[in-house]
Amino acid sequence: MAIAHTTAVALLGLTGALVDVEADISSNLPSFVLIGLPDAALNEARDRVRAAATNSGCPLPNRRLTVNLSPAALPKHGSGFDLAIAMAVLAAAGIISLDSVARVVHLGELGLDGRLRPIAGILPAVLAASRAGAAIVMVPSGNAGEAGLVPGIQVVPVSSLRDAAIWHGGELEPIVVDAIESARVDDPVDDGLDLSDIVGNEDAIEALIVAAAGGHHLFLLGPPGAGKTMLAARLPGLLPDLGAEDALEVSSIRSLAGLPVGASLAVRPPLESPHHTATAASLVGGGSGVIRPGAAARASHGVLFLDEAPEFRPAALDALRQPLEAGVVSIHRANAVAHFPARFQLVMAANPCPCGQYGATDSDCVCTPHVRRKYLARLSGPLMDRIDIQLRVSRVTAVRLRLGDETPTITSAAARRRVTDARLAANGRLQHTPWRLNSEVPGAWLRSRERRLSAATTVSIDRALERGGLTMRGYDRVLRLGWSIADLAGAAIPTADHIGRALYLRRAL
Repeated sequence: MAIAHTTAVALLGLTGALVDVEADISSNLPSFVLIGLPDAALNEARDRVRAAATNSGCPLPNRRLTVNLSPAALPKHGSGFDLAIAMAVLAAAGIISLDSVARVVHLGELGLDGRLRPIAGILPAVLAASRAGAAIVMVPSGNAGEAGLVPGIQVVPVSSLRDAAIWHGGELEPIVVDAIESARVDDPVDDGLDLSDIVGNEDAIEALIVAAAGGHHLFLLGPPGAGKTMLAARLPGLLPDLGAEDALEVSSIRSLAGLPVGASLAVRPPLESPHHTATAASLVGGGSGVIRPGAAARASHGVLFLDEAPEFRPAALDALRQPLEAGVVSIHRANAVAHFPARFQLVMAANPCPCGQYGATDSDCVCTPHVRRKYLARLSGPLMDRIDIQLRVSRVTAVRLRLGDETPTITSAAARRRVTDARLAANGRLQHTPWRLNSEVPGAWLRSRERRLSAATTVSIDRALERGGLTMRGYDRVLRLGWSIADLAGAAIPTADHIGRALYLRRAL
């Protein structure tokens, strides 16, 4: 008997590292020792592996089994190491080929009957193995479709531990078993939400298109029934399809979150709409043991919609301030730091007061000025300063509703074409920079000598800055909005009218 080696993948956020799984069999008293900083779920692999091997017809030796997961300082979580541990032990016992096991990355959870169960996070794990130089990865049959989305690596699907041992040269008779499949993913269907459904609120529709063109954050304030949720739900339909790299990242986050991934990568921007009782951990990610992505990460390259925003806990809302600036969520633990992408568009909707009727022309508000101020003060100033577009939305009158069919409205398809053209213009301007959207461009770059707009163009925001109506961050955000409006208009540079329109969208509450 010899020491056997194989590899598995330890995930920390979306980042994965290859783990060397070593197995040694000695002549001491029978036992199964697992070392290398495993968590509780991974420690239980000893019993799962032993039972699965016995029920698969290749029982483990009744000796002292020592399995080391290296590097030992790297935290390892979950049951995805079961298959690698079983293969290493069987190779050390001489049942399967040492060389064959050593060249394959093994991922999968074992059932007591020896069948392999699909695991969450298989897509980022296979992607990490591919980037680390691995050529072959063995996965449960239920994860084969998802693992096959990673190009340039050979995927070997197996249904049971016995099938895996046979593939590695074990002299066993094949036994057909029913493979455990992952959750079925239905083909995406059109949700039927179209921008043409919205009657009135032309300013809000135009603000939505500007937000989509530049990737800007949006805050909608208005009474119940004004159409805030309708507007937010239609924003993803205005965004272009995801590129190959973004689609792979979005699908990887879904896989890590335990959500089903189809036979192809997700190409449409996601929409996340958590309930207002959500905690900070559910918004930005966390959890004990395995660190899971929160709503902010799941909304990456899409839209995070917070309806009834003042009802969220202030601590949960303020946890979004750093991701809004950096585009990354960092979850710190005592022994590790997990990073998730979080480049999303934030859309917040709020009533103007607890009763919701303040400012409505057809209802009376019963809230005192102190109550109204206290209600909206739950949205902190630093958070609101990061929102590019802040717009008041009014209810549609009965007369306007009756005239809705007679007024031409823009469809989501037409608006998406405008947004796509505007983004192509921005991409051409930013092609030699690390940014692709106007919302990502730092203010220092926009205010540099080569790109600074004339004083006559920026006179409106210069005055607002001098009078304290804008912060320096707000000044830069108005500049970004101005560039997005200019891109939609097909202008080479923003004009004074574009900057004035951007200032209105910034301060239209």
